[in-house]
Formats: sequence, C-alpha cells, structure tokens
Amino acid sequence: MPFAITQSCCSDASCVEVCPVDCIHPTPGEPDFGHTDILYVDARACIDCGACADACPASAIKPIEILRGGEEVFAELNAAYYAERPDRAVAKEQTHARVRPGVPTGLRVAVVGTGPAATYAARELLAATDADVSFLDRLPVPGGLLRAGVAPDHGETKRVGDTFSWTYEHPRTSLFMNVEVGRHVSHAELLEHHDAVVYGIGAPEDRRLGIEGEDLDGVHGSTETVSWYNGDPEVPGDAIRVDGARVFVVGNGNVALDIARILLSDPDRLAGTEIADHALEAIRRGDVREVVLFGRRGPEESAFTRPELLTLPDGIELVVEDDAVTAAALDAAAPGSKAALLADRRRVRSDWSSEPGPGRRLVLAFGRRVVAAHGDGSLASVTVSGPDGDVEAPTRLLVSSIGRRGRAVPGLPFDADRGIIPNADGRVVDPATGEAVPGAYVVGWAKRGSTGGIGANRICAGETVTTLLADAAEHRLTRPSRSGRAFARLLRKRQPDLVQAPGVRAIERHEVDAGRASGRPRVKLVTVEELLAAGRR
Repeated sequence: MPFAITQSCCSDASCVEVCPVDCIHPTPGEPDFGHTDILYVDARACIDCGACADACPASAIKPIEILRGGEEVFAELNAAYYAERPDRAVAKEQTHARVRPGVPTGLRVAVVGTGPAATYAARELLAATDADVSFLDRLPVPGGLLRAGVAPDHGETKRVGDTFSWTYEHPRTSLFMNVEVGRHVSHAELLEHHDAVVYGIGAPEDRRLGIEGEDLDGVHGSTETVSWYNGDPEVPGDAIRVDGARVFVVGNGNVALDIARILLSDPDRLAGTEIADHALEAIRRGDVREVVLFGRRGPEESAFTRPELLTLPDGIELVVEDDAVTAAALDAAAPGSKAALLADRRRVRSDWSSEPGPGRRLVLAFGRRVVAAHGDGSLASVTVSGPDGDVEAPTRLLVSSIGRRGRAVPGLPFDADRGIIPNADGRVVDPATGEAVPGAYVVGWAKRGSTGGIGANRICAGETVTTLLADAAEHRLTRPSRSGRAFARLLRKRQPDLVQAPGVRAIERHEVDAGRASGRPRVKLVTVEELLAAGRR
C-alpha cells in the first residue's frame, strides 16, 4: 500500500531524511527542490514502511488506499511527477545547520519572531549546540504566520505547529512575548545580553497597488484580510466589511485563492475550524456569492499551485472569464500545465455591473488590472482594464494580493526597494559599506523576500544558523557583557505585561479547552487584552 503526499505538504524535507529507499523527490540538492507545488512519493519504489508519514509535521502523507474527499487526485499527481522524470539520480543535501569545529560553548542567542522561520532557526541551534535561546515576539502568543497566515480550514497544515512546541518548551528556551524590539528593547541591548540576534520577523506589510482610491475604506491588503479572519490581535474584528454579493481580488496566487475560498465557503463548514468568530459572523451575514480573481498575465502564468486549485470545497463553481486571448491560451495549453487545468472549466462572459446570479462561484479573470478605486470615503466601485477596454464595476470590497514586504528594524540596515534586511547567507550586511553588522542575522521572508512556504523556511534557517556558527567558531561574535537573568529583569521592568512560558501555556490551554467544548480545534482569543487575561490565569 504505497503512500502519496497531499495538499497540506509543507515541503520541509523531514520525510526525505527518513525515507530508507529514496522514493521522495525532489530532495534538497535537486534542481527543482523548492520549485514544485509539493513533494512527491514514487509509488513504484515505496516499500510501505510508513516512516515518511510518521515524520511529516503536517500529516500530509497518507496511504493511497485511504484517500477520500477529493484527495484521490493526489495519487495521480504523485504518479505524474515520476512519469515525466523516469530516471532520477538521488542528490540529497544536508538540510540541517552545518556545525564547524571550534564553536564555543554556552552561546546565548536571541530569536526575534516566533513564526516558522524563526522557530526552525531556534530548533537548529538547540539541536546542534548547547546554546540558550531567548524568543521575543510583539504579540502575547507565539506562532507568527502559522497562527495568523495559514487559512483556518487548512487544519492539517497548522499541525506543523505541534512540532514547534518542542522548541518553545525546551529547557534552554526562554519566552518573552508581548515585547517589541525598538520599543521595549533595542538591538544594541539585545547584543549586550546575547552573543547574536536572529531576526525572523517575516514580511508584515502588503505591497501597494499604486492606484487612485487605494486608501478608501473597503480596499484592503491580503495580509490584513487573512489576519482578520485568523483572529490576529493587531487587526480589529470590524476591520473588514463583508456586505456585498461580489468581491474583487487582485492576484491569483494561493493567498488569493485562500481568501476567495473562505469568503465563498458555507459558514457551517467554517464553523468547525479555528476561524475568528467575528469573521465567521461577518461571512454568514455577508452572503458573498462571487469572488473574481484578477491576473495581469495569462492562465499559463497563474501564481496558484495545483493542489490549492484542485481542492476547492463542494458548492463553489470555478469558472474562467472568457475573451479571445484567454481562450487561445487555454486551447493551446500544454499537458500538465496550469493552463491545462483550466481548459475544461466553464467559460463565462460576466456583466460586473449587475448582481451575480444564484450559487457561489470563483471567477478567474486573466489579462486584467484594477486601475482605480472610487467612492466617497468608502469603496463603491473599481475600474477594471482588460481585453475589452475599461469597465467600471460596483463592489464594496477589494483585496490586493500582490505580495508582501518586510519592515525596517531600528538599528539595522534595510533595503527599501526589495523590502528585506540586506544580508549574505543570513549574515546582516550594511549595503553602504559592504561590512557585516556584528552579531546580527536574518531568516525567512525578512531575509529573502516573501517567497516560499513553510518548508522553505527550514532550509533557509539551516543556512543562517550555519553562517552564525561559523562566525562563532572564527571568534567574530562578541560575548555578552550581561547575563540572561539581567535580560529577564530588564524586560520585566520595561514591559509590565510581559508574557513568559507559563502564560503562553495558560493561553494555549484556554483556547484548546474552549475549542473542545464547541467541537473546534481551538477558539482563538482575538485581542491583546483577552490574551493577557488568559495568560495571567
């Protein structure tokens, strides 16, 4: 009974490392690693040992015989990957940090952020050395984008967080939540108490559309929208208004598909997830019947992945906006391409000036751009430019999903054009001088830009930690002048609402217990005040 890898694959290569017959590809070291939608099991070589399924942090690997509920397509996708690549040479590379001889004992490293990239980096440090790790996060609860970015109905993907608990609860880990670097503590002060600082702060800001009316109420970035339905305390419950039948989304990547799927889903289906209660109620009241995803280019250049498109829930019809250019691209689509996935979908000619019809549908509209948003304080309509010219279409909600960018950290250089902290292999570099910033490192989207999913962050973290440990071995780090206890005292003085490990555990118990009582994975606390109150218990 061979296995197949399904939609929730995080591509962090944990399964590759334990496979005894090298039947999972692509592996780190192969050219297409990091460029495929998921990893794939070769059913012809699989010996049904189950080691990969045990190691998978996202529960994405399942026996083919038990695939149900639309997951059967993944058996075909896994097989198709090998049909196109009949001869493979195994080219594994080490995915963990490489430890050089001479790394001093007793390192203390501050890790800013608690999302996947930051946590993978901490895990590497704890596993490879005897270092002590201090986690800092501006929110009272850890998780980063795993908590606030993964769609609430992707529960198996969120299970990656179970593997992070080992890192948070490790005896050499200290948690300092509800602390903001630059406000409660400076970068220089972090280095007074630590040998090095690793920044895994992600890319928290949306890229702007650069159009007239972008600042109207009703125009939102995907980051804000996703954070809203995930219950991020930094986004108020009334931030997003869902009160129109049609919603427009600029972009057609996985995040855009997530937003469309959540807005179009049956609220009763969402009620069994960890979606924020305020978002569930807004979606229930709003009755969105159509979401249109605009892509500037053609269907062959779609940004979504195949697993995300192929697993839309029942009750949502996927259609393609018809025009001569799109039709030609679909009719000429190469087998196995993204365009080929859409070739047999129903093609429609929409009248966006009228209300959508009955039912719920997701419309992919290619070769189109939103060029302006209109309204008196609040969004009333948008101008869409496409193959048939400009069209003005009424709507109350426009979401931009065209990428994210990082945010500057006080005391560190920042590349405003690329939206990242400038670095070389994770070592922060001052672009003005080309010199390394002593003791400063970066990982994840803040390091490389907002590309790659959860698994890519594991490989990225290994590279950064390898660089850090090489610097430690070559005595490029300055040993801290103050102790770890002094650091804890400093933060307690600066932030009276500091949340540490007991508070984090109390918040976790509160949310999980509330979820168990209502038949959900958890019920999230969605304000800082609620989180702090639960932490104090």
